[in-house]
Amino acid sequence: MELATELVSLGRVETARKLLEGVVRRTPMEPARPLSSRLGGPVWLKCENLQRAGSYKVRGAFMRIAQLSPAERERGVVAASAGNHAQGVALAASLLDTTATVFMPVGAPLPKVAATKGYGARVELVGSTVDDALLAAGEFAERTGAVFIHPFDHPDVIAGQGTVGLEILEQCPDVRTVIVSVGGGGLISGIATVFKALRPEVTLIGVQAAGAAAFPPSLRAGKPVRLNRYATIADGIAVGCPGELTFAHVSALVDDVVTVSEEELSEALLLLLERNKLLVEPAGAAPVAALLAGTVTVEPPVVAVLSGGNIDPLLLARVIEHGLAAAGRYLRFTVRCGDQPGELAAILTLIAEQRANVVDVLHQRHDSRLRLGEVEVALSVETRGAEHSDTLLEALRRAGYQVTLAQPA
Repeated sequence: MELATELVSLGRVETARKLLEGVVRRTPMEPARPLSSRLGGPVWLKCENLQRAGSYKVRGAFMRIAQLSPAERERGVVAASAGNHAQGVALAASLLDTTATVFMPVGAPLPKVAATKGYGARVELVGSTVDDALLAAGEFAERTGAVFIHPFDHPDVIAGQGTVGLEILEQCPDVRTVIVSVGGGGLISGIATVFKALRPEVTLIGVQAAGAAAFPPSLRAGKPVRLNRYATIADGIAVGCPGELTFAHVSALVDDVVTVSEEELSEALLLLLERNKLLVEPAGAAPVAALLAGTVTVEPPVVAVLSGGNIDPLLLARVIEHGLAAAGRYLRFTVRCGDQPGELAAILTLIAEQRANVVDVLHQRHDSRLRLGEVEVALSVETRGAEHSDTLLEALRRAGYQVTLAQPA
């Protein structure tokens, strides 16, 4: 399907706003006080993680499907997604009385697959990436006549996502900086459409996961550039290539696109969970990660858009561990010592004296790397922060133990 690169108009976003009344939730804006203290001015969180189906995606999906003719709806719709767009399309299709088939990567989070089915869609698992699923969905559309609902690269989808921008302006009229997660670029394209029309002085910053950052090289090249490979815990923004239409919007309307690491994403998710009591998936936490890491220079008031909250509980456990480690509050290390009675008890006593909390212990005696009469103890330990961790490790080494930090999982 060929798409014109003419930018979406503010009028189209306002039309989407009317269509979405009573369908989507006007999500709350919550203060982020820890970030406000760091930046010396107000920071607000636009909580699209609390949207219906757990992300902003239902806005664009509903707008797109609502524009279809009765004959097109009769043929049904098809989409491809790692999860959030899948749920948005499934929900929108059920509300607009059409059938939905959704192609998802084989490794898509199980809760997202289950939720998509729960909204009434038929799910097909194919390939290992969203790009593989997109290809399969396109082939399905050609074969069956179903209407393909692109996750980001369509004017109606961009217009629907742009309604987030209208809400931000109403909820924080004095905003000076808006920070948005970027995968394919649909959300930031829609928000940028609103701000450049109504408040062009506001700075717009996109944030990508460093392991799946297609926009920086694309912007340098002046055209969409496909990544040869990409991987990130932020599956919601793991897109290998910008769309033609979203690239046109981002290159014309967005001030900067930056990247954040997996550790920074984890630390941001942990902060949101602990301090704001908000469950946010790694993709949704990317704007907060950029603020925490000091990746961006911003002028308050700042609005960080939390784009989604759909996260696999197993991934959540891993991410929390990464976040604690990144914050210096979780240590994994091994200690080598003599194989004699009382040695393990001595190590644990020393850790207790340092007021650290042992999470788990593995006592390894039979390993070809160990010398005769030597054992290795692998420990996971909670501490109060980086300084406390350093103090604990120094105490162990001072006691004569050989300590080796474990590499992040």
